[in-house]
Parts: sequence; C-alpha cells; structure tokens
Amino acid sequence: MTYTEEELQHLSDQFERQDPHKTNVDLALEVLRWTRDAFEPSEVTLATGFGAEGVVLIDMLASLKVSIPIFYLDTEVLFPETYQLRDQLEERYGIRFHKYRPALSLSSQAALYGENLWARNPDLCCAIRKVEPLKEALKDRAAWITAIRREQSPLRKNARIVEQDRVHGLIKINPLVTWTKPEVWRYIAEHHVPYNPLYDRGYASIGCIHCTTPVGPGEDERAGRWRGFQKTECGLHVANSQLQKERAE
Repeated sequence: MTYTEEELQHLSDQFERQDPHKTNVDLALEVLRWTRDAFEPSEVTLATGFGAEGVVLIDMLASLKVSIPIFYLDTEVLFPETYQLRDQLEERYGIRFHKYRPALSLSSQAALYGENLWARNPDLCCAIRKVEPLKEALKDRAAWITAIRREQSPLRKNARIVEQDRVHGLIKINPLVTWTKPEVWRYIAEHHVPYNPLYDRGYASIGCIHCTTPVGPGEDERAGRWRGFQKTECGLHVANSQLQKERAE
C-alpha cells in the first residue's frame, strides 16, 4: 500500500486527535494494529537498540501477536549488558532478532582510519557502523517502526506518528512519539518488561561503549552520548528530523 505525504500527515493527525479518554498506551497499540493491517509482515520491520522505548515496543508487538522482523545494528562495540538483554528478550518472547553489521570490522576500520575513530571523528564512525548498515536493513521494505519520542531531543520534536522517510524512501512509523519518559518506565514496571541494567547506574540513553556515559542530575537524557562533541544523534534519524524541523519553521 502506498501513501502520499499529505495522506500520511492526515493519518498522523487523525491518530493524535484521539479520544481524550485514550491513553498513550492505547494510541501506540492502535498505531501498531494499523501497521499490522496496512502492510504484509515482510514489508515492515522494527528497529531496536534495546533501549527502554524499544523493549516497550517489543512487548507490545508480542501482546498483539504481531510477527514482524525486528533488527538491531551490531556495531561490535555494544555494552555486554546490551547483548545480555538481547538474549533475555529472545528467550522471553520466543523471537530471533536480525543482526546487521558494518562492512568494515573494527580492525579494518582502524587500518583505514586509525585507531579509536570514535574519539576523533564520531560522525564518520557512526556512518560506518550504523548509518550504512541501516540502509541494508531497510532495503526492500515499505515501512519501518522506530521507538523515538519527541521529547528526547530538539531534532525529534517535530516527528509525526506516521511520516514519509525521504532519506530511505519508505514510511516511518513512530508509535511512542507522544510518550513521556515516565510513561515509558511506568509501562516497563507494570508489564514486568526486561530492560538494560545500565539505566539503574545512571545511563539515560545507551549506545556504544566508547561513546556513552551516565548523565548527571538535570542533564538532558542524551547528554551522555558523545561527550565533548556537538553531537547527540548517531545519524539514523537526523536527516529526516531535520526535514521535519525545516518544514515546521
């Protein structure tokens, strides 16, 4: 099924003009049901980095008995706790996550660009280890589901529930875009969803080992990513979010 950008905007507005008695949980489930009905299972995929929002969506899909491919980008420098959570989720929900790796191994990357590229040029490192593998993961798809929320960063504040992803040429579905951080953690607690224990150690947004640190009181939840650089995004959502920001302005 194909949609024009205007149709997607209208659809997104319809989702947001929900019954005032509906919660954001109800809204997210409604969006996932629409996704199930609008696309064949092979046409849509869920991207996860195994963050708090991601495990909420995994649990919701399981509750709806929606069987679609779920993938992650294995940069080869994820935290051990992240890999352990992956295994825990696979066992609990009886699923198998699809793994996409960079074309360059860490040793090949070091040979071409020098050791510890992430410490000198994190944008290039992210492009190699995340942005390029994402293109492969989304190849031949009609839509992808993400776990982004508007309040996570300024570049995400204009994201819609459903929108045209001009960068990858498909539909981007953001069921949790209207959620607040407390709502995410309330869902995790109420449904006993496994989550990364690094959150209990002061981490608020979890990526690769070398580029992720805990956050302090009052800091933005993405302040722990790429400290020392003017960077809070790996590049997976930036280009599309920038287009949304420009349209809003």
